[in-house]
Formats: sequence, structure tokens, C-alpha cells
Amino acid sequence: MSTVAQQLDKSVRDTGPPKRIGLPWGKIVHYLYCSLSYIFLLSPMIVVIGASFHGGEFYTAIKFPPDEPSLRWYTKIPQTQYEALGLSFLLAGSAALGACIIGIPAALGIVRGIIPGKALISSIFRAPLQIPSIVTGIAFLQLFYIVGDATGLYLQGTFAGLYIGHVFVATPYVVGTVTAVLQRFDTRLEEAALSLGASRMSAFFRVTLPVIMPGVYAGGLYAFMVSFGDVPISIFLTSPGFVTYPVELFYGMENDFDPSILASASLVIFFCLLALLGMQKLVGLDALLRSGSR
Repeated sequence: MSTVAQQLDKSVRDTGPPKRIGLPWGKIVHYLYCSLSYIFLLSPMIVVIGASFHGGEFYTAIKFPPDEPSLRWYTKIPQTQYEALGLSFLLAGSAALGACIIGIPAALGIVRGIIPGKALISSIFRAPLQIPSIVTGIAFLQLFYIVGDATGLYLQGTFAGLYIGHVFVATPYVVGTVTAVLQRFDTRLEEAALSLGASRMSAFFRVTLPVIMPGVYAGGLYAFMVSFGDVPISIFLTSPGFVTYPVELFYGMENDFDPSILASASLVIFFCLLALLGMQKLVGLDALLRSGSR
């Protein structure tokens, strides 16, 4: 009997599980869904980039697919768009830095602070995300007028005014990501550093901060993107000759369509793709999403 059982067991191992007959519909649906999602997300950028290479005249707003492909409109990008782009990069980088300076201590206080009303404080830091951006822009404009009437210092139409408004909407992203990392942080790492003679400040900069850096990176990146692409707030706080890049494009599309807008927008898309590839090469996008407890 044992011999017969061994032969049956061997025959089962040789044949293996029964092969499935038919098309793998699950995989087909999965790949089809992913393909349609990518097309939906990338098609606007593809249309803008493709239309920017149209070499003829634009009788309509956008000509896609392009006729007579050339770099004609890339050579006609006005200086004002380059100046607006430089202002947006400077403003977004400064706003992201300011959001990190405010957001990291705020997250530490929310997670570890022994203070009454922590839930209320946390809600206050999340409030800018709940307020419509256009309402925020109008509120800051009115505030700057009130401060200007009282002190003679009018901040609307200045870099300082734009900076304050952008830091206001960018800080919640840093607070949220750093708070999420701190809630999973193993405090025994700090305790070990303190027991070995490190001061509180040294333990923070050499233990805590490196561990929570993924949250800082992610929050800073979100803050930069929100600031760089903002229109509703910037449109109220800029002045003629001093506008951010999205506002410059908005005015260009609204008043008199200029095909050079497509060219400059394509350059920004290419720059963002290169920056994303560079970040992946130097840091690794997985490092931005890695849990702080690992």
C-alpha cells in the first residue's frame, strides 16, 4: 500500500495543479484600467507639449496634432514669462522653507506637547486646507489694506505679502506629514541617546530629525508644489509687472491667447520631469514615503 501511495503522490507532483483554460481576464482588466488612468492623467500635458511644436499660425486656441513641426514659438517666449517663472521658483522655494521652519516645531508640539487644547491647535493648523483659496486671497488683501492704513506699510504687490500668503497655505502640508511620522516614531531611540550623554538639542538634530526627514521631504515637496501652482491667492496679492508664473499664464490665456504660453508651459513640464528624475536618482522617491519608524 505504501508503494501505491508513493506512486500516486509522485504522479500528483509531476502533473501539478490543473492548467487554467481561457484568457486571463483579471490581468487584461487590470492593465486596461491602468492604461486608461495614465492616458487620462497625461493627455493634457501631451496635448500642450504637442501643440507647442506647431509651426504655423494658431487660428484657434490650440492646434493638436501640430502641423509644420518647429521650435518657432520657443524662440518667441517673452521676457515677462521668464521673469514670472523666476519669481515663482523663488517664492515657492522660500515658502517651502518657511513652512518647514514653522511646521516641524508645530508638529512636535502637537504630538508630544503636554498642553491643553491640542485638538484645537491641530485644527487651527489644518484650517487653511478647509478655506477656499479665493477667500484666503481676499482676506489677506483686506488685511494688508488695514495694516497699510494703520502703519503706512502696504504689503500687497510685494514679495513679502506674497510670501506670507503662500506660507499660510503651505504650512499645513508640512505639519500633516511630519505629524504622521512622529506618531510612529520610536521614542526609545531618543532615550538611548540621552542615556549616553547627549543633550536634548543634540538628540533632536542627530536622532529625531534624521528619522523624520522623510516626512519633512514630503511636506516640503507638497508645500513647494502648492505655492508654485497657486493662482487664487497670488492674483489678489500681485501687481502689474510683479506677477507669478501661473498668474502670467492666466492673464495671457484670458486676454489675448499667445502661442508662446504653450512653449513656456512645456519647458516647465520638462523641467519638472527632470527634477523628478534627479530626485529619484539622488534621494529615491521611496525615501520620501518611507515610514519614520524604519
